[in-house]
Amino acid sequence: MDPRIQSLHRPLSIPKKQPRAKKANVPFQQFLHGAKEIKVSKHAMDRLQERKIEISEKTWSKIGEKMIEARKKGVDQSLVVLKEAALVVSSKNRTVVTAMDREETQSQIFTNINGTIFVNE
Repeated sequence: MDPRIQSLHRPLSIPKKQPRAKKANVPFQQFLHGAKEIKVSKHAMDRLQERKIEISEKTWSKIGEKMIEARKKGVDQSLVVLKEAALVVSSKNRTVVTAMDREETQSQIFTNINGTIFVNE
């Protein structure tokens, strides 16, 4: 054998498979509900309370669905226009950034928005 070649005869150790943790069987409806969940930033929560803006559970659900659609289309920051309010949301983080009533939106300029969502609920 050539002295420049070293022979190493170590057996290869094959790692033992760790038993997988069982995944909890989460019903699809519950999973879907979790996917639609929306976070509301502290700033947005303060604005909603300060401006007495109330949004129904049904409307929140619709907003969540539309945010998922927007995200699939590559929209990160959206303006959500409702009958009674307008929300700036991050579809990427599923978070409401700020809120204002429709009267305030008449004289506003919205920047850093790459999509608009209209919800008529």
